[in-house]
Amino acid sequence: MVIRVKLYALLDKYLPDGSIKNEVDLTVTEGMTPTAVIAKLNMPPEICHLVLINGVYVAPSERDNVQLTEGDALAIWPPVAGGR
Repeated sequence: MVIRVKLYALLDKYLPDGSIKNEVDLTVTEGMTPTAVIAKLNMPPEICHLVLINGVYVAPSERDNVQLTEGDALAIWPPVAGGR
């Protein structure tokens, strides 16, 4: 099945070759979880601060339990700090 993966800020370096800007259509196995996709992309889990599936927040405690389905959009942001 195919999902869309969008990685923000400095995480885009973990996308496979052929990615357009910060996103890619990724072929994954049925029932794959966000944690499994993070591992597939060789991303350290601790830098995956904010995870959304189709715009819905997935808490860290649920990332091993929620299964992705065909056409889902998985978006991931690193920890961000700044401002005044």
